[in-house]
Amino acid sequence: MTDHEADACVLDSKDRIILDSLEHDGRMTLAQLAAATSLSVSATQSRVQKLEHKGVITGYKAILDHEKSGQPVSAYISLTPLDYAEAPVIPEKLRDVDGIISCDAVSGSSNYLLMVRVASTHELETLLNTIHAAVPVSTDTTMVLRRYFAK
Repeated sequence: MTDHEADACVLDSKDRIILDSLEHDGRMTLAQLAAATSLSVSATQSRVQKLEHKGVITGYKAILDHEKSGQPVSAYISLTPLDYAEAPVIPEKLRDVDGIISCDAVSGSSNYLLMVRVASTHELETLLNTIHAAVPVSTDTTMVLRRYFAK
């Protein structure tokens, strides 16, 4: 059994309804969740708290309109280490860099994929220079032209 399998929780259909509902609308009230699951409000609250305690629900967030919030430029940056001995420390070195939204280990020709969001293409260029100064990598940048949907 892998560590991931050991950490996985057994979820029933009511838990799945709660998770799907909250993922769609993190502001749903307990009464709305209770109606969706056909449980009492107190039973629903208990389930939500258990899902939070087990780490299945890790937080709640607002979904922003990035154009209106001043960060209309989104891009994916693929990173390939120039020195593979440095590869394991790359995510930690980039963790607090402004503009980097996420860092994922990926398979394929690169090792990491960054999602970034900035105010302009000039700031994207500055961010790329910051990444190159922080870690020895080659990069390949793909700008997002339009997002059709996100889940």
